[in-house]
Amino acid sequence: MNADAQKRAAAARALEFVRPGMRLGLGTGSTARHFVELVGERVRAGLKVVAVPTSQATRADAERVGIPLTTLDETPELDLTVDGADEIAPDLSLIKGGGGALLREKIVASASDRMVVISDGSKLVPHLGGGFALPVEIVPFGWEVTIGRLRDRSREARLRRLPDGAPFVTDGGHYIVDCDLAPTPDPGALERDLNAVVGVVETGLFVGIAEEAYIADAGGVRRLTRG
Repeated sequence: MNADAQKRAAAARALEFVRPGMRLGLGTGSTARHFVELVGERVRAGLKVVAVPTSQATRADAERVGIPLTTLDETPELDLTVDGADEIAPDLSLIKGGGGALLREKIVASASDRMVVISDGSKLVPHLGGGFALPVEIVPFGWEVTIGRLRDRSREARLRRLPDGAPFVTDGGHYIVDCDLAPTPDPGALERDLNAVVGVVETGLFVGIAEEAYIADAGGVRRLTRG
């Protein structure tokens, strides 16, 4: 299987958890999009569910395939969130936010009874950091001060920009700083340290949130559980 086929296979395994009447959280990114499309197929075949998207991009995908949508204000408790990740450690700590939706992804995952991660095999790492840069969402006001403090805590920190040079702006109106980190054996401590920086809204570290993951590679799909 190529990488896209692996993502589809992992999404198909997560689909096995979806039951009629469920309240779902729909993640953001290329892997989560496969799950959205598969849920849409089931909905068109008669499955009754309602879902909360984690970004405007996911909302558009869900509407396109016919998934009924709600909001966390209307449905504050969810049964299941399925999402991808940019890095996955063996204890299911994650780096997320490559798609710029980390804050909403974390809010939705935290409102869910269960979070399942789906991924191709390239995202599994021994320790978070050292590969994919950690996205950190910050307020635009005083961003240069905030990014300076993030540079003190990372090997490099840079404001995410669009191809035209303008800052990337999240659906919540914030900026993203991508921080290059050394591999960290204690992502929980790093998360607390970064969240203590004034101006930081949230980090892309998901620690103790995901319960299980389905990782697809050339050998098939394997299941990982936290702990």
